[in-house]
Amino acid sequence: MTLSLAGFDHVRLPGTDGVELAAAVGGSGSPVVLLHGFPQTHLMWRHIAERLAGEHTVICPDLRGYGASDKPAATGPEVYSKRAMAADVVALAAALGHERFALVGHDRGALVAFRAGLDHPDTLTHLGLLDVVPTLDMWDVLHGVSAAVGYHLFLMAQPPGLPETMIANSADAFFGSFLDAWAGEPAAMPEPVRAAYLRACAAAVPSIVADYRASAGIDVTHDQADRDAGSQLAMPVTVVQQDWGARLGYDAAAVWQAWAPDLDHRLTRAGHFMAEEAPDEITGAIRDLLLR
Repeated sequence: MTLSLAGFDHVRLPGTDGVELAAAVGGSGSPVVLLHGFPQTHLMWRHIAERLAGEHTVICPDLRGYGASDKPAATGPEVYSKRAMAADVVALAAALGHERFALVGHDRGALVAFRAGLDHPDTLTHLGLLDVVPTLDMWDVLHGVSAAVGYHLFLMAQPPGLPETMIANSADAFFGSFLDAWAGEPAAMPEPVRAAYLRACAAAVPSIVADYRASAGIDVTHDQADRDAGSQLAMPVTVVQQDWGARLGYDAAAVWQAWAPDLDHRLTRAGHFMAEEAPDEITGAIRDLLLR
């Protein structure tokens, strides 16, 4: 069964470097682009997209390497860099006639959105980031036994070959383990949705691994260059996350404040899949952001 966002058009449009992105587009008004996380597709926005479409043009793409979007071979580290993935999103919005737009991302999509905010400050009007820490800071806060929560980051950072083979040989168990472990409210992800995520991930193992591998290499390089240059996010930023600071022993709000002077930092009691578990709360946070 193919699931889609009801009432939305489903299109394929150019990103960059010959990559095409699949996207759901609906509503009318000022544009808002929503980027999914791992191990998901644009379907994770099904509740929020419907709520926002009454006020905004809502664009929900699958990131390059995920879902129904193209999955180019990782011929170099830049192919799945967040810089390349952010450029895809800017190109997609431009193809739809939007030179400026608000951008909200969850998990991997939030890392893409973060990079877009640094690389394309004149393009983004507002930036929302759900349950993530910037890549450079992520590696700093994972240490000791607490780093076990992010074991997949270390696994997929390994050189090409072994991670892809291990994951492909147990794809449903691997990807399903995150859907189980990270869900605060499992009922928020019904079986047809879970099955759609597992199918999409099983068909995208090399590109998903390449995305994560980039976050242990070229993405760190890009973030460090921005930190060294004193770069910051110029637009209003809202961060909503679980209380990872308390769990891992760091000041999450301070980490984000260093990057985002105009920051609204919020903690949620929802699980990692907050857009599906607490759509009213997350929709409210996005609406508040867009009013700033």
